[in-house]
Amino acid sequence: MKNNYCVIMAGGIGSRFWPMSRTAHPKQFMDILGTGQTLLQQTYNRFLRLCPKQNIYIVTNDSYIQLVKDQISGITDDVILSEPIRKNTAPCVAYACYKIAQLNPDAITVIAPSDHLITKEDTFVKAIKSCYNKAASEDCLVTLGIRPSRPDTGYGYIQFMQSETEEPDNRIKRVKTFTEKPDLEMAKFFLKSGDFLWNSGIFIWSVKSVIKAFETHSPEMAALFKEGNPVYNTAQESDFIETIYNRCKNISIDYAIMEKAENVYVRASVIGWSDLGTWGSLYDHIKCDNDKNAIIGKNVISYNSKNCIVNVPKDKLVIMQGLDGYIVVESDGILLICKKEDEQQIKIFVNEVKIKKGEKFI
Repeated sequence: MKNNYCVIMAGGIGSRFWPMSRTAHPKQFMDILGTGQTLLQQTYNRFLRLCPKQNIYIVTNDSYIQLVKDQISGITDDVILSEPIRKNTAPCVAYACYKIAQLNPDAITVIAPSDHLITKEDTFVKAIKSCYNKAASEDCLVTLGIRPSRPDTGYGYIQFMQSETEEPDNRIKRVKTFTEKPDLEMAKFFLKSGDFLWNSGIFIWSVKSVIKAFETHSPEMAALFKEGNPVYNTAQESDFIETIYNRCKNISIDYAIMEKAENVYVRASVIGWSDLGTWGSLYDHIKCDNDKNAIIGKNVISYNSKNCIVNVPKDKLVIMQGLDGYIVVESDGILLICKKEDEQQIKIFVNEVKIKKGEKFI
């Protein structure tokens, strides 16, 4: 296991979960499911089953370093990677992988978001171990694909084909295409065809393979992070990162590498996964009452209300009457009441609040 590493990406804002998820305290640092653990804590503990504690790195924004330390008991400064500004996932991945490569050029690394739900953890561990083996045995980039259960338009899709050679794990397939969030008709076609998976945003590769991929498909970014080889894991690292992040392109790892590379594989998995990207996706994972209301909060009384998701502090009394299919969320003096079907407008609400009422509510 000494070559097994994990990089947890924990720098996002989670604006679609406003007003609970705020710039100062995003959703990965919250117990949004009411389990007694934050999403970051759940993710970290999951990876303790796959690699040594000292090999689990957390990449986060400068402003969240103390939150990480507060939530992960005994974590050391050397495994917290601080980003001065948000530049999407490609710089985040490059930073972590170039840094780890200087410590262990034989490292096999899984890259994972900090705020996803995985309910079938034993199956997940088995899947990642299989991907570790694949990435250790050849020059390839592996992603975890989720068997779709519905024609969801909120996820990216991966089309697979049979690999040229027989795989030890027959769930690992060669990737044919990546497709961004499709419309409903296209999503229905993908589901019916049977050779498409949801893109989980979880990746596994050797640091040698991903650095080679950066050099091939994103040479400008590779050149920037290669400059840091003499200073990674030294006192000069943070100053170097502060300087080059301003020069980094704002781009996802999917666009920068995965959609361009030819040596990409996907492992089909059924792991009880959700990216918890919206209030609607959260609704599917909270136990509902007899009226199909998913309620987090000790003092919520509903009358003739159904199909709602409610998340309020335990000390707040909430009375609902006559609501059907609504989101009701209260956090730090901000109350959101919105139709579930219109939740994509939450980002618009946030922008309007920012303009009309200022940053303090964001």
